[in-house]
This record gives sequence, C-alpha cells and structure tokens, in this order.
Amino acid sequence: MFSALLLAGVLVVPAVSAEEPAVHIELLRVEKIWDQGAHHAFTDLVRFRERFFCVFREGKGHVSPDGAIRVLRSDDGRKWEPAALLTSAGHDLRDPKITATPDGRLMLTGGAAVREGTQPASSHRSFVCFSADGSNWGKLQWVAGPDEWLWRVTWFAGRAYGVAYSAGPKARAGKTYGTRLYVAGDGLDFQPLVSELYQAGGPTEATLRFDAQGTCYCLQRRDGRPNTALLGTAKPPYTKWQWQDLGRYLGGPNFLQLPGGQWIAAGRLMGEKGPQTVVCQLDVTAGKLTPLKTLPSGGDTSYPGLLWHDGKLWVSYYSSHEGKTAVYLAVLAISPP
Repeated sequence: MFSALLLAGVLVVPAVSAEEPAVHIELLRVEKIWDQGAHHAFTDLVRFRERFFCVFREGKGHVSPDGAIRVLRSDDGRKWEPAALLTSAGHDLRDPKITATPDGRLMLTGGAAVREGTQPASSHRSFVCFSADGSNWGKLQWVAGPDEWLWRVTWFAGRAYGVAYSAGPKARAGKTYGTRLYVAGDGLDFQPLVSELYQAGGPTEATLRFDAQGTCYCLQRRDGRPNTALLGTAKPPYTKWQWQDLGRYLGGPNFLQLPGGQWIAAGRLMGEKGPQTVVCQLDVTAGKLTPLKTLPSGGDTSYPGLLWHDGKLWVSYYSSHEGKTAVYLAVLAISPP
C-alpha cells in the first residue's frame, strides 16, 4: 500500500500505484427537509430501528450563543418530523454527530462552547448523550479534555474511537494546535490512545472509518499552511500512522466504504462558484480525492452526513444557496466503473 511518512514535520511522498477508475454517480433526488429555525448547520445522518434520524445545529446565526441540537426522524426518508431539541444553559451546542452503539442505543456527540454574542468561544467542551428511541435523551456528559473537540466518534469491534482537536483561546493563539486519538469501551470514558496524532498545518475536524480487515483510515481537515486535507492509515493497535496529503482542501469531512470496496467522501470544496458541498471518490491507495457530483449548494454549506441504505447513498447537508440556511437530503445512485 502507498504510504506517506511525516519526518521532522515534512510529508515524504513516495511513488503511488495506479489510481482506481471513477465510479458512476447519479443524483436521484434532493429535497429540503427543514428550515423552520433562523439558521441551520452541521448535519449528520443515521438509520436506527428502521427509521432515519438527522441531527443538526439550530440557532440565530452560524455563530451565536443559543445553539441547540435538533433531531428529526423519518420512516421513509421523505416525510420528516421533529423528535427532540437538545439545549444546555450557557452553552452554544454545535456540530452534532449521531451513531448507533453496539448495545442498541443512539449516541450523540458534539461541542459545547461558552461565548458572548458572536465572539469566539471563551471555553469549549465535548459532550456525549444517549437515547433508546431518538426522542428521549439523557443528560449531556463531558468527555475528552478541556478545550478539546472530539469531533466525530466511530464504533468498531465494540469500542468507540474519535479524534479530538485543540479548540478554545489557546488554539486560536497558536499555543496549542494538534489532534489526539481517543478510545472508549463504553462511549464515555475516553482515554488517549495516541496523544499527538497529527500536529502540522492546523489539523481540525477528522472522521475515522475502518475496513473489514480492521485497518483504520482518518480523513483529516487542516486550516493552517498548507490547508490541504490528509488521509491517515493505521493497522491495529492504531498507534502508528502513515499520512498522505490529498492535495486539496476539504471542510466538514466525511466518508464511507461502499459494499464493492470503493470509498466515497463528501464535504466542502472551494471552486469557481465558491464553497459547495461535493461528493467525491477517495482512493485510499493513491491518496487522491476526485470530485464526482456537486450537490445543489453554495454560500454557507457542507457538513454532510453519509448513509448507505437500500443500495443508494443518502446525504444530509446544509446550504444557503436558496437564501436561508436550510437542511437538505440528497439520494444518489452509485455504480462501479
């Protein structure tokens, strides 16, 4: 397998193998599923007990002290209804992620920021909470360290893995900036597995996925210099990582593996029309991200939730291309090359 090594802060990239041919993709439908608040952002999507659940932040603005987490549910993916609204006094709840736990519950993770108005957060914590039905949720419980953002959690072999990045005033001042790999057996007691996962270039949001052989892949956003996304690869016990520079920026990164073995990623790409939410093919061997389909989007947009169901790719995302930021659901057909 192609590998890239980080030596003394330098990404060393050897020759790559032949690239995978692009899959065929078709946008079957896209629908606005929620716009009843003032501002909506940062979506995620899961299927649980024969229902779809979509989560996102709802507030007065992209940055505001009143951020709440909205949970929608649907039996068919077309008609959606509110299931829950999570709030926390004094906190701007942001960027929720939802997953099903091995013991048959829904798990919600996110960030809780303390802020005045639209000012940067004065402090930040990561939280988890659980539900048996998607409507009734337990209390928010803090995880990871102060001013660390455990951005997304992925369950594999009975354990929850997630990458936390430095957040808060010290990170903005450049005094602490990097990522840490956490693991928990119960989804609560997260302990560092790799204390310094990646440090260069301002790494922030990251998604972890595992293949059938247990190899872990990390799709890592960077906001520094360079601000190109990375793909990390590690085999059990996930303490030694190799990194490839994907050569382009990707915001709100998410990805999954199709039943045929191909990897599909999505997030915010910057193009001639500005930011848009784009579905891409991710070649984990060659370390290449290839745009496949630009979803109807623009302006304030991205943070897709991805779900493979009934032989189709389901994508939740938010966008302001129609004026007001709203939550959308796209369904795509994907076939091998």
